[in-house]
This record gives sequence, C-alpha cells and structure tokens, in this order.
Amino acid sequence: MMIEIRKAGFINKGAELMLYAILEQLKGRYPDVKFCMAPMLMAPYEKRVELGFYQKVFLWKKGIHFSKLAKFIPKKLRKQYGLILDSEVDVVIDASGFSYSDQWGTQSCEELADSCEMWHANGTKVIVLPQAFGPFNNAKNVDSMKKAIKNIDLLYARESISYDYMVGAVGKQNNIKINPDFTNLIQGIVPEDFNQEENKFCIVPNYRMIDKTSKEQSEAYLPFMIECTKYLKEQNQKPFILIHEDADDLTIAEEISKAAGGVNIIREANPLKIKGIIGASEGTIGSRFHGLVSALSQGVPSLATGWSHKYKMLFKDYNFEDGLMDVTMNKQEIKNKIDLIIQPRSKEEIKETITRQSEELKKLSQSMWNDIFSIIDKK
Repeated sequence: MMIEIRKAGFINKGAELMLYAILEQLKGRYPDVKFCMAPMLMAPYEKRVELGFYQKVFLWKKGIHFSKLAKFIPKKLRKQYGLILDSEVDVVIDASGFSYSDQWGTQSCEELADSCEMWHANGTKVIVLPQAFGPFNNAKNVDSMKKAIKNIDLLYARESISYDYMVGAVGKQNNIKINPDFTNLIQGIVPEDFNQEENKFCIVPNYRMIDKTSKEQSEAYLPFMIECTKYLKEQNQKPFILIHEDADDLTIAEEISKAAGGVNIIREANPLKIKGIIGASEGTIGSRFHGLVSALSQGVPSLATGWSHKYKMLFKDYNFEDGLMDVTMNKQEIKNKIDLIIQPRSKEEIKETITRQSEELKKLSQSMWNDIFSIIDKK
C-alpha cells in the first residue's frame, strides 16, 4: 500500500511532530506500508529520503495538474528513481495544520479541490487530519471547499470554531468531524544532555506574534515576554528559552535573554526531543501552538499568547481557559497569571485538571485513528 502524506514538513517543528505521529500510527497498523511525499520547500529531498519516502510527482499551477504528464515517463525509469504518480497512491493523508482559510488567500483551497477531484477519480482514499480551518468569507474559497468535501472520505476540524467555519461554508456533512490535535499520543524524548536543574521553566516565543497580529499587539509582544521572563527569574523559577521553529524565533529569544539579564537559550532540531524538553519542564509560557500541545498533553501547567482562534480553543479543550494571556496586560496582571502556575496550590490544581483532560483527549485521538483505519481497510 502506498500512502501520501501531504503538507507535513521539517522546517516547522509542529508540522514535523505531526509527521512523526502519523508515521507511528500507520506503521504500527500496516508494517509493510510505503510512503511518498511531494517536493516542498518545507520538506527537503534529503529529509524525505532519510525517512524512506518515495518521491511523489507533483506540479500544480493555475488550476492545472501538470504532474499528470509524468505518466509518459517509462515505468521502469520511474521505479529506478523512486517516482510515484497520483494514480499509484492508495491513500492521501493531509496534515496541513492551517492552510485552508481566507487568511492564506485562495490557492490552497483551490489546489485541494482540484486534487481531491482527481484522487476520487483514481479511487484514492482522502483523509484530512485535525487542523484549523477558516474563516471562509471569500466566495472562491467557499466554492473550492464545497468541491473538495465531495471527494474527501474524512475531514477533521481541530476544534468547534474551525468546525463551524467548515460547516458554514459547505453545510453539515457526515464526513466532517471534530477531533483534537493528534500529536498528544506520541512520546517525547528527553535529551541526555538536558540539564533539568538549570532549566526548569520553558519559554517558547513565536515570531508570528509580531507579523500576524495588530500593530498594538505586535509592538507589545517583546516587552511582554521580557516582563514574563524577568518575573520568573525573580521567583527563582530558572526560566530558559526553547527555540521551537526558526531564525526569527531565535532573534526574539536573544532579545528576551539580553533584556532579562541572561537566560539560557536551547536550540534542538529533533521535534521529539523538543517535546521531551517541554515535558520535563515545571511550566511553560508559549506562543507556538504545538509547543503548547506538547506541554498540556504531558500535564505541564502552561500560559499562552496566540494569534488565531486555535489557541483559545486548545485551552478550552484542556479546561484551562484562564491560561490565555493578553500581551497588553500590565505588569501586575502578568504576575497574577504567572502565579497561577508557579504557586504550589494553584499549580497542583491546574496540573490535575489538564492531566485528567489530557487522558480524555488521548482517547479521542485513538478513536479517530480507529475510524481512519476502518476507511483505509476498505481499499
């Protein structure tokens, strides 16, 4: 069986964590399965080859699948170079995370619609894993999603707002469901050289809080993170900064560390080790979605700032909506929020709440995979 995994990559550590979570589940169920992935900037050839992926031929421009021309390449030659055609894929697993929305223009929705139509004609099963959707106010995106959903076997919204956006665009459908983020099932790895005594409280910055928010929030974000870090140092919480993504996040981290009088900055390439470091922490203040999922799913008391509805809904899933912070808060409000997760009594109560809810959410994720397996097994 050949399974294509779509739009999960290696540059974005949340996307890479989703990729590993998918591989763990599918390899566990289907030991002889083969995987392919289309070339993307976020999924370099070397990384794909390292995981044993075949190369899916893909080129879509202006509503035309030019990759169909690859069928004229002799089969012997395609096999020699590990090239896979759309017609050779049995199952497509879409793990975009957050691509189908007016916030990202119309191209992603249009490409999904065209591809789903082609896959359906080939008899390929199409499953869209839990992710954020919408809003859909653009007529082109609404039309594209209506076209796509007709040819999708299962589509999961990650929370109720995304579900409502999707249903508002295409109508209520039996193949549209809700399920929380599925990376909660995969185990993290604590690096051997990670010093837990010196690095107790994890801070995860996100440059999107600067380039995807209003002017007021964008300008307030760095001073807010500096204030949080200073207070954690004052309270002897031994904060450190974990780079969850790219160079832009590192730039923020360096500014925070300098302004706060020096704080350890940890860079880790392996997303499983990133999750392990977060899980070994006493608490987290974060702005990266999957960094927060990694914290909450492991029972780590957390506070968050976010630039989209997915952050609010994540904390609702874990019954800890008080964990959301506004970057325009004054200093006393910041201290009050942080006290919630560092003062022993409130910290333990919060830990019990999110741990209990984490177990329920993990059950939902496993149930989701069972539904997915039932669809795949019908091939």
